[in-house]
Amino acid sequence: MTEAANPTLRSDTPHFDAPCFDAVVLTLFPDMFPGPLGGSLAGKAISDGIWRLRPVDIRGFARDKHRTVDDSPFGGGAGM
Repeated sequence: MTEAANPTLRSDTPHFDAPCFDAVVLTLFPDMFPGPLGGSLAGKAISDGIWRLRPVDIRGFARDKHRTVDDSPFGGGAGM
């Protein structure tokens, strides 16, 4: 398909008007993102709108007053 036949397909935009890839990262440390992902080609893709990084602080889903996210060891042993 040519650019004249499809006006939304433009070669001057890096993402060709495609939907943005949305990456959701579940983490205890949302302030560490984008971190190394903000540099190099991944950072350029973020700034160009090709993909988006959304860190989610899992402590926001904790139910106790201390916002505990740890669980007991699987298998019932002492753990590490």
